[in-house]
Amino acid sequence: MQAMTYQGPKRVRVENKPEPRIEHPNDVILRVTRAAICGSDIHLYEGLIPDTRVGHTFGHEFTGVVEELGPSVQTLKRGDRVVVPFNISCGTCYFCKRGLTANCENTNPNADLACGVYGYSHTTGGYDGGQAEYVRVPFADVGPMKIPDDMDDEDVLFLSDILPTAYQGAEMGEIVDGDTVVVYGAGPVGILTARCAWLMGAGRVIMVDHVDYRLAFARRYAQVETINYRQVDDIVLHIKKMTDGRGADVCIDAVGCDASGSHMHTVLGKILKLEGGAPTAIEWCINTARKGGKISLIGVYGPPWNMIPIGTAMNKGLTLRMNQCNVKRYMPHLLEHIRAGRIDAKGIISHRLSIEEIPYGYEIFTKKQDECIKCVIVPPRAA
Repeated sequence: MQAMTYQGPKRVRVENKPEPRIEHPNDVILRVTRAAICGSDIHLYEGLIPDTRVGHTFGHEFTGVVEELGPSVQTLKRGDRVVVPFNISCGTCYFCKRGLTANCENTNPNADLACGVYGYSHTTGGYDGGQAEYVRVPFADVGPMKIPDDMDDEDVLFLSDILPTAYQGAEMGEIVDGDTVVVYGAGPVGILTARCAWLMGAGRVIMVDHVDYRLAFARRYAQVETINYRQVDDIVLHIKKMTDGRGADVCIDAVGCDASGSHMHTVLGKILKLEGGAPTAIEWCINTARKGGKISLIGVYGPPWNMIPIGTAMNKGLTLRMNQCNVKRYMPHLLEHIRAGRIDAKGIISHRLSIEEIPYGYEIFTKKQDECIKCVIVPPRAA
């Protein structure tokens, strides 16, 4: 089969790989119908996540059709269309039983770091991802959700990751009616987070980034105020002035370890790798939240540590909440938001590419070219 493969930092190519096979009784094999390039994949692409091995196939956002089933699979049958959460969960461990499927302790040997994740290096279990013609899905009775007959794959594709991540990010901010919310990062997750903040009663939503076309898209799609931080003298003082000198009620980091905006963090985290990426957005969240405010961290960071002003957060009495998204918990609820037209998830798709064009997709997504917001891969056997 054709599949994207990692060849080292900023180098990927499409190669022929063996088709996956059933390895455990609860596995299924999916014929991939849609896959996406996620901002988190860029962290892998740029070499910011440890133990990303040559030949690994990325892709944790995908839909597909069931082609093969293990002997113990009970909830699916051949021909079912499904969307799959990015996190791999056993459904029976201490954390899964409590709805914390992002913290499953049985799907990754490095369970103290993360649960299993499709296509996200051997740090998260070494599972190949869905930027391929076929993918193996373990614990098939736990994760996949059937796609309703009246919806197409692109309607629900982002239930795999970025829409639940955005929703959980807004939820962790404990937004109440009238709150001022600042979202750092006008990528797909940040833009969807802004939409979710409105659903939760925000009175004002401000988005911070430095890419003008993305900020323009965010204004159209999410009806937010925007700031290009490169066009102001000091982003912290600028937001304080916009919020009566106090700061925002809720600040959300939707960027993660590849953030720009600080020369020091760029050198330490992205060049010398002495931090787990550049925690610039975390620092800005802490400094622009009001006293007693709330911070939600949904941007991805790598080990081992990050240099952030935790003392400032303590002295301001801030509440910090963070986690990988417990995707399975939110899928049914967000499906109804999509069906009702409250969230147009596929409206953020800017590019549809073939498998052969995946390297081009990574290039334009990473370099913010061709007004790229979100790339979706359409495999040749998708029909």
